[in-house]
Amino acid sequence: MSITKHNWTREEILNIYNKPLMELLYEAATIHRQHHDPNTVQVSTLLSIKTGGCPEDCGYCPQAARYHTNLEGNDLMSVNQVKAQALRAKAAGSSRVCMGAAWRNVKDGEEFDNVLEMVRSINKLEMEVCCTLGMLTENQAQRLAEAGLYAYNHNLDTSEEYYKEVISTRGYEDRLKTIDNVRKTNVTVCSGGIIGMGENAEDRAGMLVALSTLNPQPESVPINALVPVEGTPMEEQEPVSIWEMVRMVATTRIVMPETQVRLSAGRTQMSREGQAMCFFAGANSIFAGDKLLTTPNPDVNEDMEMFKALGLNPQKAFEKKEQPQSIDAENSQFRPLGEKPKWSRPGHLIERNLEAQEKIKTKV
Repeated sequence: MSITKHNWTREEILNIYNKPLMELLYEAATIHRQHHDPNTVQVSTLLSIKTGGCPEDCGYCPQAARYHTNLEGNDLMSVNQVKAQALRAKAAGSSRVCMGAAWRNVKDGEEFDNVLEMVRSINKLEMEVCCTLGMLTENQAQRLAEAGLYAYNHNLDTSEEYYKEVISTRGYEDRLKTIDNVRKTNVTVCSGGIIGMGENAEDRAGMLVALSTLNPQPESVPINALVPVEGTPMEEQEPVSIWEMVRMVATTRIVMPETQVRLSAGRTQMSREGQAMCFFAGANSIFAGDKLLTTPNPDVNEDMEMFKALGLNPQKAFEKKEQPQSIDAENSQFRPLGEKPKWSRPGHLIERNLEAQEKIKTKV
């Protein structure tokens, strides 16, 4: 059994990424089998509980209010609506529900209280619950933990260097601080990134350095392929090839052997054969359902047919870590503090983001 390494360098990871493909696949598959059942893949459902209107300027995201993407937004869903969606997801074979809200950061108040109730209700269905809500403080992370949250997603997106070419409204250090706040609780960390945003292999390696040198490493790492959306600054980016996805998955598996590697956005552009190579390379989690927040995703029935053809089985809930206990709001030890943390706003200019904003004026 290999020992997890926490001092990977960019050069070491690049050497792995650039290995001959068959050698890379063999090494990744071998490590995968040392730490995971190669025939088990977790099936998760991603639910957008609050869509659109985000104040950030992420160049890949159709939920940014400043871009004209014809996205139909919605206010925060009710607890009952979310519970109903979770029950449907469980019936379709999902063991985890991931709830996403288009917020810059969590703010104490009625909406966050409702999210906490959503967490409690889904956890009581004996499903793993993950949230992605933006930056959050240590106290907010503790409140989510008390509600029964299993995982918190906060992607680094790319390397620290290339991050400045994608987003100007928040800093990389804020991402790391939020992960650190989550680590002060019993909630697991889900953090990964997107390839195909114009970054190079060095940037992909840089992102993996940032993730793999965390101690402990994230329990979950999503690897997304950019899905270009009309109206966003990245609408004209060429899709990444399946070979790039396979290399990224395999490299992630090698440098983070115990992590669940999530084959996330972009699967609609991948053949079943391509996805099979990703599973062989170490991916052991997918998102099911016809939509990932706002971008298309394969139908759950298609995925179940693929699982049958490949001999894959859905992972049961709480196989990697025991189910957290949900503490009711009235018994909570952590109360809202009304915090107003000063998350950074770097304020530098990104030309393609500004050009996408200008397009709104010509379309209105």
